[in-house]
Amino acid sequence: MNFLTGRQDNPTTPLARLGVALLCLVWLLAGAFGHDPWKTDDALHLGAAWNMDLDNWLVPRIAGDPWLVSPPLYHWLAALTGKLFGFLLPWHDGARMASVLSGAGLLIALHQTARRLHDPSTALAAPMLAIGTFGLLVPLHDALPAGAALAGFATALLGLAIWRDRPLAGGLIFGSGIGLSFLLGGLHNAALPLVTGLLLSIHPDWRRGSLLAWPVAAGIALLLALPWPWLLRQHSETLFDIWWTAELAGLFPYGSVSGNHFEQLAWASWPLLPLALWNLWLERRRLMQPQTMLPLVATLVALSAYISGAAQAQALLPALVPLALLAAAGASRLRRGAANAFDWFGMMTFTLLAALIWLGGIAMLTGEPARVAKNFSKPVPGFIPDVSVPIMLLAIAATVGWIAVMLRTPRSTWRAAARWSVGFTTAWILLVALWLPWIDYGKTYRSVSADFRAAIPKDTHCIARRGLGLAQRASLDYFDGIRTVPQARAKDCHFLIMQTTRGAAKDLAGWHLLMETSRPGDKSEHLRLYRR
Repeated sequence: MNFLTGRQDNPTTPLARLGVALLCLVWLLAGAFGHDPWKTDDALHLGAAWNMDLDNWLVPRIAGDPWLVSPPLYHWLAALTGKLFGFLLPWHDGARMASVLSGAGLLIALHQTARRLHDPSTALAAPMLAIGTFGLLVPLHDALPAGAALAGFATALLGLAIWRDRPLAGGLIFGSGIGLSFLLGGLHNAALPLVTGLLLSIHPDWRRGSLLAWPVAAGIALLLALPWPWLLRQHSETLFDIWWTAELAGLFPYGSVSGNHFEQLAWASWPLLPLALWNLWLERRRLMQPQTMLPLVATLVALSAYISGAAQAQALLPALVPLALLAAAGASRLRRGAANAFDWFGMMTFTLLAALIWLGGIAMLTGEPARVAKNFSKPVPGFIPDVSVPIMLLAIAATVGWIAVMLRTPRSTWRAAARWSVGFTTAWILLVALWLPWIDYGKTYRSVSADFRAAIPKDTHCIARRGLGLAQRASLDYFDGIRTVPQARAKDCHFLIMQTTRGAAKDLAGWHLLMETSRPGDKSEHLRLYRR
């Protein structure tokens, strides 16, 4: 079946593969460009990449200060793509190409793994369902190493799928996935595929050939993972100890299971979780079959790690990778009533969502309806809407395409999953095309940085800080080269930037308040500039 047109033909045809590839590409590119670094993670990791250069590539830094929250592979890639695409895009947009490339790697690995475990049609469904998953939307579009690390986990699962037939090649790819998971996400992310592989070694399909695959996997994983920590230790034992302590704390998190874990799981894994559970129910007497055992074990390992710590969205991300494999195997096996309900829900949801996005976009541009326009102008005062003709044509084309998919997709076993992914992508494109400038206006620190730059003389070499967050420090450094030092080490500084709240006292002993600023519409976070 052609997943985008619904034609009953061979799913291995070039037309079907091209359609899914284009859909995934559009989803990856939409939202990755056209906006400034955003608070919090986007600004932090773009700031770390901005500080990477030939003389300072070993230690990630925020505004010149070491920031060792993860190994630096993502920041190396972002720095490289920022330079490579600098002739075409602003640096921060070019740097986010690292997220686009890692997202593409994730989708390709999912496709290849599903093809090894199932059939060509399931192989196309796996990446399609992934791009329709709520929890993967932001991590694969922001500058986020945790999202990029999913490509490493998916690569490791692909290696385990190949392992059964070709132990040497499988071990090589499996070890590469572990090494990439470490370099992109740290010890915690590397432990997930490693534990998955160890548990699967009990299964006869993976026990066979393990004497060849495991040494190869261990060798390539160590070859990729060890050089950076070794170099970091040679550079500074203090920085190495800081990083290693943080890694161990993340590897063995402490927390208790709460309702927040399950609430977040239900939301972020939609629609993967119900499809995966349905597939497991159908295979309940054949759970030991390799095509079910591999993603099931990986899911249980990732979910165990998730519920063992605090209910954080980033900790849940790895579980979505094997869940996509389980869901793809169950998507075409829904009973007619369930498939029709899923299809109807998707069409109604995304049609209504598209209409609301259009309503908001028109209200921003025209001021009518006035009540709707007020809801957009009040949170971000001073915003002047502007949408270019090409962007408007893109939004219209996406809407027409969605209507065509709804009207011209005939009944088939894959129709519900295909229309869900197309509808999700359509809504995302419309949101990016019509609302992105408005969102960007309220989430960027560009205006804050410009206010400080105008008030601080260019020859100022020492600026103190008090309570200034990492995201703010990264943004001030990126936009205008404003770097600060802790107040305890700022005896010779003539200026001080302090982050506070609106109602906090303004008087500061020994300092004179020059100005106060904030992001447009931000009622809680205020930044003040003082002169000694």
